[in-house]
Order: sequence, then C-alpha cells, then structure tokens
Amino acid sequence: MKPAFRSVLSLVALLAVPVASVLADAKAVEEAIGQALPGVKPDSIKPSPLAGISEVIVGPKLFYVSDDGKYLFQGSLIDLKNREDLTEPKLATARLGALEKLGEKNMIVFKPKIGKYVAYVFTDIDCGYCRKLHSEMDSYLKEGIEIRYLFFPRAGEGSESWDKAVNVWCAKDRNAALTKAKKGEKVEERTCDNPIKEQMALGTAIGAQGTPMIVTGGGNVLPGYVPAEQLARMLKHEKDEGGRQARTP
Repeated sequence: MKPAFRSVLSLVALLAVPVASVLADAKAVEEAIGQALPGVKPDSIKPSPLAGISEVIVGPKLFYVSDDGKYLFQGSLIDLKNREDLTEPKLATARLGALEKLGEKNMIVFKPKIGKYVAYVFTDIDCGYCRKLHSEMDSYLKEGIEIRYLFFPRAGEGSESWDKAVNVWCAKDRNAALTKAKKGEKVEERTCDNPIKEQMALGTAIGAQGTPMIVTGGGNVLPGYVPAEQLARMLKHEKDEGGRQARTP
C-alpha cells in the first residue's frame, strides 16, 4: 500500500501533463519494449516522478523507460530531499499484484482460525530451514498468520526436490502431503497438471536466491527463516505503517 500523499503526487503529475501526451508516451514506451523484448507486455505504464521517464511494471518487476522509448534502466529512484526510496513501495505493490494474479488456488494454504496477516512462503521440501519453519506451523497459525506456500525447488526441474513438489501438489490432501514430505517421509508418486513452473518463475522474478523466502501481505521481501513471534511483530508493524517495509520493532 502506498501512503496517501504519493497518490496525490501521482495525480498532480498526471494533471500537469496533457492526457493525449501521456497516452502517446505510453504507446511509444510499449512499442519500444515490444521491439526490444519480444513477447513482454507491460502490466502498467505510468509517468514517474522524473520528467520524460515512465514507470513500467512487468509482473513483479519495475523498470524506468524514457518516453521516447530509447533508454531503459532498473534500480532504485531516491528522493534525496526526503531521503526516501520511491521505487521499493512500487515494487512491493508489483510483487503483491503478481502473487494475487497467480492466485490462492495455485498455492498450498494453511489458514489460522482467526486471520490477522498473510505471508507468502517460497519453499523447497528438502531445505532445512523450510522444514524448521513448517515444523512450527502451529505457532504461525496461533499468531494469526496465514501461510501461503509456493514451491521453489532450488535444484530445478527434473530434480528429486521438484518431483517431491509434484507429488505433494497432486496428492488428494495437499496440506497433509506437504507436512509428511517436510518430515522426510515418502509421499505417493503422482503426476497431474501443476503450477510449479509458474511458482518457480515468479520466485525467480521476485529475486529468490534461496529458501525459504517470505513475501509479506504488503509485498515486502524477507529472505530466510523468521520465527513466528518475530514475523508477527514485523507484519503488525507493516500493517500499522500502511505497507512500509516490515522490520523488527
């Protein structure tokens, strides 16, 4: 979520530029991206705080492209006066949008009785800290954290970890099968249509380099294992701050 004043600034920027010009710039940017990166279609193209530069969202990634379509760069845009990263909040929104587009139906979800927070967890069945996190599932649920699992078998497609993920996804009871697999127990071999490639691709696009990788309900990334109580504090802080980066109070 973005603080209210950013929405106001965006509106002011839009009002300051003729609508026809904005549309023309967006078209030029989209055409340039299409030529440079065939098959890539932006999810959104909007004016950035920099004159002549558009902000382009593609899945969970954000790029800046000159309105004439000649230049593209990726990185953080910093407001030096306010010492504020203007890119990260937009990236958080883009990550969350990509996760929501994939959909809860393509995840394995553990729901608390009373939900307060959501955490997306990219996991590898054979990862030690992933197993530790899962062994403490009751603690996460007790804190009101809904865990939405996505598979990220680090060894890649065709590996034993990948096959285990497929077996879990294709099981009649995915939650029970995942818990069994996380204990190192064998899950019946099965095959079926599954979203593991899409999950893996999304994790890679977000920047996963290891597992577990947690993406908060506000779209912020927390690499590695985080204990339940600490994660709950971080998610509460994020919620209280309107989506700002989670941290330990």
